[in-house]
Amino acid sequence: MEDQGTFGMGFYFRTLTRMLGEPRRFFGNLPEDASAAAPLGFLVLSSFFCAVAGVVASMSPRPFLAGTVFFVNGVGMALLLAALGYMVMTMSPGRKTGFGRLLSVYAFASGTVLLASWVPFFVWLTEPWKWWLIGTGMVQCCGLKRGQALWIVGASLVLTVLLFYSVAPVLVCLLRPWVRSF
Repeated sequence: MEDQGTFGMGFYFRTLTRMLGEPRRFFGNLPEDASAAAPLGFLVLSSFFCAVAGVVASMSPRPFLAGTVFFVNGVGMALLLAALGYMVMTMSPGRKTGFGRLLSVYAFASGTVLLASWVPFFVWLTEPWKWWLIGTGMVQCCGLKRGQALWIVGASLVLTVLLFYSVAPVLVCLLRPWVRSF
């Protein structure tokens, strides 16, 4: 894929078009030595679009706060999932890849589905699609076998659920006074 290292609106829309049309080819054409700057730029811009759309759709009385939550969720979840996926991959037998390359897969996959994820109840479509894109990227871009990619995706999902399940009670206690004022 040309001009992988530079980010701009042209890059964003070309990437989005390729991810929507031919994700296997897109991931297969990612250069080995590409930096994570362009994928992170793609993720940040998609998160911004998702935040704006989410604020408009929710008609929140505190739009800046709601937009910040949408934005941080979009970027933060992709980074967290990439870190968990990398952890699972490094502890698993089989082929390994660098964190930057794996982060690119998560950033492009998450950034693509964020454009539709703000729609209420679309989570039932966008989450499976995102995980399929991540698995496809692991196979096409990172050279992992399908079974290994499936293992990493499945274990990452379980770890994410367990992480939030264990952290949720602490967050509820810490955020209870703040949420009441919201």
